[in-house]
Amino acid sequence: MKALWAAAAAAVGAAAYGLSRPGVRETLKEDLETVKRRDPAARNDFVLLVSYPGMHAIWAHRGLHRLWQHDAGKIPARLMSQFVRTLTGVEIHPGAVIGRRFFIDHANGVVIGETSEIGDDVMLYHQVTLGGTSMAQTKRHPTIGNHVLVGAGAKILGPVVVGDNSAVGANAVVVKDVAADSSAVGIPATVRSKKKDGAASAKAEVEASTKRPDFILEDPALWI
Repeated sequence: MKALWAAAAAAVGAAAYGLSRPGVRETLKEDLETVKRRDPAARNDFVLLVSYPGMHAIWAHRGLHRLWQHDAGKIPARLMSQFVRTLTGVEIHPGAVIGRRFFIDHANGVVIGETSEIGDDVMLYHQVTLGGTSMAQTKRHPTIGNHVLVGAGAKILGPVVVGDNSAVGANAVVVKDVAADSSAVGIPATVRSKKKDGAASAKAEVEASTKRPDFILEDPALWI
């Protein structure tokens, strides 16, 4: 019990220190805006702060990733990442590289391996695995580009690349590269270019003019 109180006190202290820094406050604001854009059920900032384990896992990862950069910090970072996994249901290896405006919806059962690389504006649903297929200590986990959606239960395995503006359907198993502006559905996943009819093309042009476009889900297999 004393250990839990000590951990809670340390977390509160770290949060207070972080919020005293302008850069951290800006990042927090960006995170809250990201959740509101990605989740129609998100309305109240206080509720988001205390009840979205996906955000909690991402916040913890940012600190643990910095700790991982130092040889002396690797073991503590790994152990603390398992503690975060217990609390949130999300396992992110501290070695994984994650970009801005990352969001995990329903955050449960998500696994992100050590050499995974995730770009900006990426969204994962629950039960997603970014896993490896090799025992060698090399680049063995996926690279996810910018503005990618990965549906619930999808498994992306090995050092494959999922290109920018792509989507991986629910329960898909991806073992080959996914080209940019494509969708991947099925087991094993079949990759095809996104259809661009008049309405979709017009919407794409609007999105191209913004820094944070919304996802276009044209294939029913991509919906959760």
